[in-house]
Amino acid sequence: MRPVAILTAIPFVLMFGPLIGYVIGHWLDGRFGTDPWLMVLFIILGFIAAGKEVWGLIQKASRDDERSEKK
Repeated sequence: MRPVAILTAIPFVLMFGPLIGYVIGHWLDGRFGTDPWLMVLFIILGFIAAGKEVWGLIQKASRDDERSEKK
């Protein structure tokens, strides 16, 4: 059951990573007048961070699944 709960978090991670990047980038663009470059950069960084986190979640879910099968 735990691997299912971990994998359920994936859509939220994929949504919030770029969304947070957008918010930070948009704010910085307004502050420094670099519209839209920082927003684009931070959205890309948000996707990269989300992908890295998803990879970690998948690894964790597969480890937990393997442990539960051995019991």
